[in-house]
Amino acid sequence: MKDYDLVSIADKGGPAHGMVSPKWYQTQIDRAELKKLIQRENAPALRDALYYYGLMAGFAICAVALTPSWACLPFWLAYGVFYASGSDARWHECGHGTAFKTPWMNRFVYHIACFMIIRNPVTWRWSHARHHTDTLLVGRDAEIAVMAPPAAVRLILNFIGLPDIIDSFRRMIGHIFGQIQPDEALYTPAHEQKKIFLIARIWGFVYVLVLASTLYYQSFIPLLLIGGPRIYGSWHFNMTGILQHAGLRENVTDHRLNTRTVMMNPISRFLYLNMNYHIEHHMFPMVPYYHLPALHSLIKHDLPPPSPSIFAAYAEILPILCRQLRGESVFLEREIPQ
Repeated sequence: MKDYDLVSIADKGGPAHGMVSPKWYQTQIDRAELKKLIQRENAPALRDALYYYGLMAGFAICAVALTPSWACLPFWLAYGVFYASGSDARWHECGHGTAFKTPWMNRFVYHIACFMIIRNPVTWRWSHARHHTDTLLVGRDAEIAVMAPPAAVRLILNFIGLPDIIDSFRRMIGHIFGQIQPDEALYTPAHEQKKIFLIARIWGFVYVLVLASTLYYQSFIPLLLIGGPRIYGSWHFNMTGILQHAGLRENVTDHRLNTRTVMMNPISRFLYLNMNYHIEHHMFPMVPYYHLPALHSLIKHDLPPPSPSIFAAYAEILPILCRQLRGESVFLEREIPQ
């Protein structure tokens, strides 16, 4: 079985493939066109943020008002998906600093989203930077979601967020007590540790208040509003996150071979902030999410054909994962233009 553990591989002197922050293939674009595409704007990001938080607040108000009748259920489910799956996309985009033109707006939304999805904003910024420089390089990429062979039980349980939230709380509790995990120490500078611990202690205090409110009012509503959605609303971001790289080739330096673009419905695209254009995002990570459709139109001649739907993408992925579970060393081979 392949070793994906960053710590053990680092102890051995590094991955056998020897690739560290390699030069990646990039489709050629006219410089003037690229300059337009990387321009950040406050208006579209602010509009989407108002829609997102407004809808989430509306779902929460309806859910609380209708509890404990069965009529509250669809509102709790919608709130949970917006809370957990929507925050995953906003953590990602604002972490790149590309959503808003104004830096403090990116930082503000980034910290809210990090709290909602329980990802320390310091360690995860460095983890995601490593994911972009070393995408699917075994022993270097800290964010390989689907390994070969895949951990099938973990993948299934993550649709209710269970393994992920256990790991998130384990890391947060460690940070509260001044402990950083060994894998985090590999990619997070030592001078950042004080920030990590301070943020975790603030979060821990908030969660203690939530639990105290739940006990005081003898109601699960505080927990359903804060923290709980990380379990019951995670299915959408896990569903879309698996599509990014699952079944594709590891240890290559061309995002067309290890990353997938999927055409999605408008609701999923809104929750996901256009990250369905994932090859485009990895090739040009400084392009804001609202310009990714234009970027796709500009470079699609040089990319593999996108999966036409979420269903079609899974129809492509699942047979590969099943073969990997049987012990076959197979990956999906993409057809790329010459």
